[in-house]
Amino acid sequence: MTMMKLMYITNKPAVARIAEDAGVDWIFLDMEVIGKAFRQSGLDTVQNHHTIDDIKRIRKTISQSKLLVRINPIHDALENYPSSKNEIEASIDAGADILMLPYFKTVEEVKTFIHLVNGRAKTLLLLETVEAANLIDEILEVPGIDMIHLGLNDMHLELGKKFMFELLADGTVERLGDKIKAKGIPFGFGGIATLDGGALPGSMVLKEHVRLGSSMVIVSRSFCNTEIITDLNEVKRIFDTGISDLRALEKETSQADAAYLEENRKAVVAAVNKIAGTNY
Repeated sequence: MTMMKLMYITNKPAVARIAEDAGVDWIFLDMEVIGKAFRQSGLDTVQNHHTIDDIKRIRKTISQSKLLVRINPIHDALENYPSSKNEIEASIDAGADILMLPYFKTVEEVKTFIHLVNGRAKTLLLLETVEAANLIDEILEVPGIDMIHLGLNDMHLELGKKFMFELLADGTVERLGDKIKAKGIPFGFGGIATLDGGALPGSMVLKEHVRLGSSMVIVSRSFCNTEIITDLNEVKRIFDTGISDLRALEKETSQADAAYLEENRKAVVAAVNKIAGTNY
């Protein structure tokens, strides 16, 4: 079986090495700041403010994992930010293997992104706006898209939902994922905490990834928050144990029958309904 790609966000070289050694596939640097604080104000989310220098540092640190960089949405030069063209050039020059485009709303933005990258790195779209979801069929006709990740955080906010995994319970993730897979493009969605952690236990979410044919997932901040846990030995223990447990459950679930996966899907819907007060 092909295992899902696991991503972890950090700009700390020592943590990146630990994550890589534990089996994290992509070390994720996050330079997106434009518009993000406004969109997610009042929420327990992170604005990372990673930089081109961070790309250079992490590039020197890792040898097996790929280096994924989330740039800013497509933009002209602003007072404190270079244009998308210059940001993409600098990210590739610094060693990015994969570039992620967030918060796009038009087909034209996707085309611009693909054109600017020009095959020099893998392209990963972060589909997280209602506008992009509504244009999914047109977006999928754009050549040069390597991967698509469904961003549940911003999308659930735009839709006025209380809990990001409502998009799993209401069939949105499955509908979009099926369209993406039909074009032969790998897709993933959301993030995952420890298997027994998170508002919706990570084990239930992981089983949905397997059922839906997901190819990637973000290992979330709550899996190992290195702003709080600073002892590197403890960080290593959490990663070694947590990633091993995650892979074991992924393998076990991939061998399960359809009835097992359907039972978990129903359990996810019931859990989401309880958390969000919904009736899916």
